[in-house]
Amino acid sequence: MKKVNKDSLYIVMPAYNEEENIEEIISSWYKILNLASENSRIVIADSGSTDNTNKVLTKLKKQYPKLVILSKGLKQHGPKLIQLYKYAIENGAEYIFQTDSDGQTNPDEFEEFWKLRKKHDAIIGNRVVRGDGKSRKFVENTLCSILRVIFGVKLSDANAPFRLMKTSLVAKYIDRFKEDYNLTNVMLSVFFTYYNENVIFKEITFKPRQAGVNSINLKKIFKIGIASLKDFNNFKKEMKNESINKKI
Repeated sequence: MKKVNKDSLYIVMPAYNEEENIEEIISSWYKILNLASENSRIVIADSGSTDNTNKVLTKLKKQYPKLVILSKGLKQHGPKLIQLYKYAIENGAEYIFQTDSDGQTNPDEFEEFWKLRKKHDAIIGNRVVRGDGKSRKFVENTLCSILRVIFGVKLSDANAPFRLMKTSLVAKYIDRFKEDYNLTNVMLSVFFTYYNENVIFKEITFKPRQAGVNSINLKKIFKIGIASLKDFNNFKKEMKNESINKKI
């Protein structure tokens, strides 16, 4: 890990088949880097796209010199997040802001999060109103209920792709994940809350997808959810054993 660059911000985004969105997304988020230090970057993980996303990104690098493209790795959302977080840690970012590349989040809401960075180690978005439909809101509510039963944590939004985190906080938990783990943000929210980290949830807006096709439909969400129950229980066992060992 490099020496931490004070007030450096890495805006990290996974991308998959976002050629219709990606240019506008980079343009709208790039100016946010002006709030942070010169060592800040936008980092996009784009392995697996079958459209022209990577070609568009490569072209955009000429216009946006602080744009970094990670084109090797697993194509799923969760593994891309792990890759992105580790990249930010290894390159000395002080803060990581994660959002998605589908245009559903609003860059204008970032500055309020940035103002809170000295008071909290993580500020996570809370999508009270879901522009992507009631079914997605139902899935999120169900997920939060399951997490409360298994881990005893109360979360208003476990998986929001709008989160500003101190890199040092992410580094505390990132090695608990296998490289192919799929619900990275969910479990980070759980860890932060379970271990009483200095985290708050702040309301954000959440728009319908602006273009492209969502790679995760409800059928896939259901399958991921069933598979994740085993993972959740394994994490819980590890956390219980950790508590027991501390008492001994």
